[in-house]
Amino acid sequence: MTQNHMGQDSGVSRRDFLRTSSAGLGAAGMGLAATPSLANTDRTRAAQSERRVILLFLNGGPSHLDTWDPKPEARSEIRGPFSAISTNVPGIQLSEHFPLMAARANQYALLRGVYHEESPIHETGHQLINTGFLFRGGIERPSVGSVVQQLRGPRADNGYVVLGGRLGNTGVNVSHGQDAGGLGRQRDPDYLTASAVLSAEPTPTVERYGRTSFGQNCRAAARLVEAGVDFVTVNMFETVFGQVSWDCHANGGDLSTTLEDYSRTVCPMFDRAYTALLDDLSERGLLASTLVLAVGEFGRTPQINARGGRDHWPGVWTAIAAGGDVQGGRVIGASDRHGTEPKDRPVHASELAATIYQHLGIEAAAKLNCGRHESLAIAQADPIAELMA
Repeated sequence: MTQNHMGQDSGVSRRDFLRTSSAGLGAAGMGLAATPSLANTDRTRAAQSERRVILLFLNGGPSHLDTWDPKPEARSEIRGPFSAISTNVPGIQLSEHFPLMAARANQYALLRGVYHEESPIHETGHQLINTGFLFRGGIERPSVGSVVQQLRGPRADNGYVVLGGRLGNTGVNVSHGQDAGGLGRQRDPDYLTASAVLSAEPTPTVERYGRTSFGQNCRAAARLVEAGVDFVTVNMFETVFGQVSWDCHANGGDLSTTLEDYSRTVCPMFDRAYTALLDDLSERGLLASTLVLAVGEFGRTPQINARGGRDHWPGVWTAIAAGGDVQGGRVIGASDRHGTEPKDRPVHASELAATIYQHLGIEAAAKLNCGRHESLAIAQADPIAELMA
């Protein structure tokens, strides 16, 4: 069930729209089949209107050195306990705990120079990834998904869903940036569960994603974009406290996730669900129109801490992009030899939001009115040109 207040402009709430559509899960099931065909002169507009986004938000901040930017030549306290493995693209290596991704490296691009320079807390990264801005001056920026709803026109009332639960306590009681902020609650996302979206499917289809919450939320995300939802965020974890997550401080208390938890649980969970999502979208003819972006809010310290874990590190980390016009099998940017800072092609976290807008055909220079603030820019950076080149 959705947890936010729904707009009723058309007499049918977004909640009802999505609930009824989930039974059919397809353009016809969403009522989109009745949309008039566009004339030939509108083909470009049609192509843009068919574009979707799935944001896999890896709450907690994956360690880049233990996932998608291994440093096999570094000393052990930096390298960590995992080996690097080759992929199906010569020269690209991943941590050993991503064998399925390694077999499909031609399908996605790695952005290994992502960074920001704000406080090393979860919430600064949350805001930058989800909105493209750090909140300042009393302005609560809308999430990218809410901006997309506002700017994409008549279908926007049904355009933004969050799966995996509302982000909860991550240490500081400020906005995580996934709601509509100053745009108003009518542009908040629908917070749905996978069970509210998914209909019965063959067991192999269910199993390929893994019988985990994240896996099934990824499956639900694929069904939602197939049904015409513009923007779907999947929160891999709702919180970092009291559960296994990417937040590998290894403190033995409420932040007890260790690198052993990475190898045993978190990495295999992501590896399976992510590759299933790409395969599923590709088989359904949706990957070419759907940008799939997987990213956390920061990386982890290059030096393993005294407890065998790693702490917060916004100095550099890795994002993964696939689908749409993304050219797979490439690495854009690089961290230095210890994974401390970008060495080549730094990508500020705010560039990711601008790139999402570019994929959707929305000009990053666009402005909107947000509460009492008029003509606010929707982005503060340029799209990552090399990603689509």
